[in-house]
Parts: sequence; C-alpha cells; structure tokens
Amino acid sequence: MSGHYPFGGKANRVTAFAFFEKNQLSLELQERYYRWWYDFAKAAVENDPDLKATRLVDFQHYPFGQHAETNFHLHGYKWATALADLGAFIANVIFPKLSEDAAHKLAHDHDTMMKALLTERAKAPREAAPDVGRYRHV
Repeated sequence: MSGHYPFGGKANRVTAFAFFEKNQLSLELQERYYRWWYDFAKAAVENDPDLKATRLVDFQHYPFGQHAETNFHLHGYKWATALADLGAFIANVIFPKLSEDAAHKLAHDHDTMMKALLTERAKAPREAAPDVGRYRHV
C-alpha cells in the first residue's frame, strides 16, 4: 500500500512535495488533495471506537497536525508539509487497521480522485517554479 501514496513508507514533506510537483498540482489542487485525505482520516477515526476516544480531538481543527496553520516556507507550499503530518498518522495508525477489501477500495477511490484532479489542473495551472529553493525558510 505504501507505494500508492506520497506519504507511505519512509516519506516526508519532500516526498509529498515531489508528488505535487510530479503531478503539477496547483496550491488549490494540493489543498483539495490534502482535504480528501483529511476527510478520510477523520471518518476513520470517528468510526473506530478506540481512535475516537483517543484521537478525535486531533480533528477538531483543520488542517491536522503539528504544522497546521504554519506556512514557514517561501512561496506558500504548506500542503506538502501538512500532508507529511497527516500522512504519517494515516500510514502508521489507520492503514494497519484496514482490511484487504478496504485497502483495495481506498486505492480505487484514490485513483478516481487523482484522475479528477489531473483533469482539473488545466483550469488551475501550477505557478512557475521560483528562482530560490522551495523549502527556504522565511
């Protein structure tokens, strides 16, 4: 399962950024991608009694995680950093609880969502790459 998503395996914010770059997703589409995963994770937490009791509080604010509300890189590339936080939670807490059927359904739903985003990227093109490194801190 880890090969399908930008946060599986030994992924980090750079992996998520590379995924967005490879797919040429604008900031708007990056947020929509992030939001899809946020909604998935929140629903999984709400539907699991143990997670609901222990982790639902983490979903009281959007976006999720330690880097929520923080945009400390030039050019506003906060969604890759936010996805790294959320993705780590999903990969380490939610994925191990998924049945094989649920994992296959998730992969199918993810592919469908990605096709929709890639279709829309022509309407919302990614801004040109800056002259300075994207992860320079401000």
